[in-house]
Formats: sequence, structure tokens, C-alpha cells
Amino acid sequence: MRAIWKGHIRFSLVTIPVRIYNAIETSETLRFNQLHKEDNGPIGYDKKCKKCNEVVKNEDIVKGYKYEPDQYVIIENEDFDKVKLKSTKIIEIEGFVDASEVPHTLFNTPYFAGPDGEVAAKAYTLLCQTLKKSGKMGIGRVVLRDREIVMLMTAQENGIMLYRLRYPKEVRNIQDVPLLDGMVANPDELKLAQTLVDSMTTSFDKIELKDRYKDALRDMIVAKIDGQEVVTVVEEEKPVVDIMTALKASIDQAKDEKKPMKKATGKKKDATAAKLSKTKKQKTA
Repeated sequence: MRAIWKGHIRFSLVTIPVRIYNAIETSETLRFNQLHKEDNGPIGYDKKCKKCNEVVKNEDIVKGYKYEPDQYVIIENEDFDKVKLKSTKIIEIEGFVDASEVPHTLFNTPYFAGPDGEVAAKAYTLLCQTLKKSGKMGIGRVVLRDREIVMLMTAQENGIMLYRLRYPKEVRNIQDVPLLDGMVANPDELKLAQTLVDSMTTSFDKIELKDRYKDALRDMIVAKIDGQEVVTVVEEEKPVVDIMTALKASIDQAKDEKKPMKKATGKKKDATAAKLSKTKKQKTA
């Protein structure tokens, strides 16, 4: 695993050398190219000025902030350098909080943090186990790619996870969603709904979490490569019933059919991915 950042975690007088790694597997992303319909030629990206319709080179592009209609202030690279902050190589922990205090809407990109060398491993392990035992999360700041961001630090198994946090002002207020005012659930319906939730309660590791759309997309691609017909699944229209009837029927169904969910083996996905990879090699050979 390749590190994307190297620096230190610091809280009070304790400093721990660490490396940061991406936690997201980007190779799982399916990417498509834009092609010319007539001859399958790749479509390029032309940067055109909307004012004069001229194609502009990268060196002729500047950044501007619009402060009034059609009025911009030009920001040069050296202007950005003047506002760079000191914490470019240090994650400065400002405090530790309970996990329940951090709204889920603020969570953004996850990262792994690991010790930078064997000497740092002891202090890293101490911080990890302290976070786990205390149930606290550390909040600090770091500069990544010339931008200061807030990081949330938490223990994950025998390591430390970092989450990039959104700023509260970036998140809209849920109370702005229409039709939320004055809504009160019917007590009888609420009781039945709670019974349904209880009957469907399970553990997180028993829930099958996989991207079924991506798997279906892979199968569709392989089918088209092989010249096979792509089969479309048609959704059945379900009759509309009143909520009490639906709740009672759901509870009966959950009681009758509740059984352990089978975890995906990944064999079909691996076979499809292998076939796609083989096809690519044949095309390039």
C-alpha cells in the first residue's frame, strides 16, 4: 500500500511519525470513455473560452473569483502561497470527543494512518489502544494539497482511521426539507412498526454489503463483448395497500422467512473481472 502523506500526529507534547494511506479501493471503479458514434474515435477535452470561443492552453488559464456579475478578481499562484498555513506536516489534535457528538453528515473521506517506521510503532500503538479504551475520537487539523482540513481520528481494530470532516456550514439543515413540520405518527402504526423493526433486527456482519449494480454492469459488459443478448429485469408493480395492512403482512413475512443471510463468496465477481481483464489483454495484443 502506497502512502499519500507523511508527517506527524501531535497532541500536547506527544509527537508520533505517521504515514497516511487511501482507504478507498479505486480499482473497483468502472470507467467509460466518450466515443464518436460514427467511428468509435475517442472524444478529446477542448478547453474553450465561452467569451471568444477560442481553445485556450493551460498556461493561459488563470483563476478568478466572481464578486459581482461579470466582475472577477484574478488570483495568482503566489497569492495562494501567502495563505498557506504552518500545519503542512503535522496533524495537530485539538481535543478528544465522544463519537455521539459528531453528526454523521460531517463524515467525508476515510483514510488509514500507520506508524512511520518501527520506532514510531510503540507510540502509535499506545495512541490506538488509548482511543479504543476511552471510546473517544480525536479532532485535529492538517494541510493536504494546499488546503487545511479537519480530521477525525478513531481506533479501528489494531490501527487508526482518519476521516476528513466537512465543515458544519457546508451541510444544509434537515429542517429545510419540505413537509417535516407537525408530523406525528399514529400510535397503533408506531407500535406495529416497532414490532417489525424488532423482527428484522440482525447484526451488521450478517448484512450482505456489495455493489449489485456494479456486478450487473460487469455482466452486461461481458455479455456485449461476447455478442450475447442483454437481459433486462422488469420490476413488478406492487399494489398499493394501507399502512396497517402492509405492516401486519410484513411482520408475518419476517417471522416466517427470517433466516441467516449467506455471505457473498465473490466467485462470480472474480470470474467476471478475470474475463474482462483477459478481454483487454487480447485487444491490446
